[in-house]
Amino acid sequence: MTMPDFLSQHADGDITLTGHRIGIYHIIHYYQEGFSPEMLACQYPTLPLSLIHKIIAYYLDNRTEVDDYVSVYRRKLDEQRKASPRQIDTVALRARLEASQRAEAS
Repeated sequence: MTMPDFLSQHADGDITLTGHRIGIYHIIHYYQEGFSPEMLACQYPTLPLSLIHKIIAYYLDNRTEVDDYVSVYRRKLDEQRKASPRQIDTVALRARLEASQRAEAS
């Protein structure tokens, strides 16, 4: 993909908005979920609406390449989630808290 000046590709392959830590993945993900440019501006208040419009226009002009990037990025996120399946078990957490409180009370 050829990067316009408002996008930066890093050595690890991530593409972010130039001058921001926000990735193109996140903007496109929400856009594909039905967010309007105005909704995206509310979601990311540090981004000017004009930049959001540029990103969407870039996406629409380069849909195949950006969709491929988003798919790879999403796959990496899924792999990371599977590698770290620790979920908070609220029942076990509550039991530990109660046990701790009982120990302090005695």
